[in-house]
Amino acid sequence: MSRTKRHLIPALLFLLPVLFFTSCISLGHRQPVSRNLSDPAIKNQNQLVKFFMRQNPEADKKQVKRLAKYYIEESLAEGINSDCAFVQMCLETGFLRFGNLVTPEMHNYCGLGAIDEEHRGESFETEQLGVRAHIQHLHAYATTEEHQLVNELIDTRYKWVQPRGKAPTVFELAGTWAADREYGNKLDALLSRLEQF
Repeated sequence: MSRTKRHLIPALLFLLPVLFFTSCISLGHRQPVSRNLSDPAIKNQNQLVKFFMRQNPEADKKQVKRLAKYYIEESLAEGINSDCAFVQMCLETGFLRFGNLVTPEMHNYCGLGAIDEEHRGESFETEQLGVRAHIQHLHAYATTEEHQLVNELIDTRYKWVQPRGKAPTVFELAGTWAADREYGNKLDALLSRLEQF
């Protein structure tokens, strides 16, 4: 073997992993978003907003920014995955298009208490309180911890979630949070789309 080839082989062995890693990044491979409701989130406000606006470009971008901020802050306070919570809001509201029992002025972003025409769902005074109620309800589904919530309890349905911790991931929300047996798969699909941002 020539002297040049002997020096070339170690260089190639070093460069191949570097080139592979670089190509993975350039091809859009992203860190996976956890489907566990109590895992740390990885997406920031700007990433959540970009994801949302791609799905509904007609939405009020200022409102979407506020909601993304509230979801991150409220989730962090209660130990909930804001990536999962934000995506659930997108599914429940049709990316803020609404159109079912819940209307925009109710600030109810997760269909809380929405059953039928006589029970259209809970209403909250502000966007932030609506997000807080959503996060608190997810807390009841995701955790078995009986400790006090960080923020004052405003989710009137929190106590009715039994057993506590029955949905540690988005998949167990199917048939529990929502009657739709595909509910968890729908959330999973949205999270897969969020991973691209």
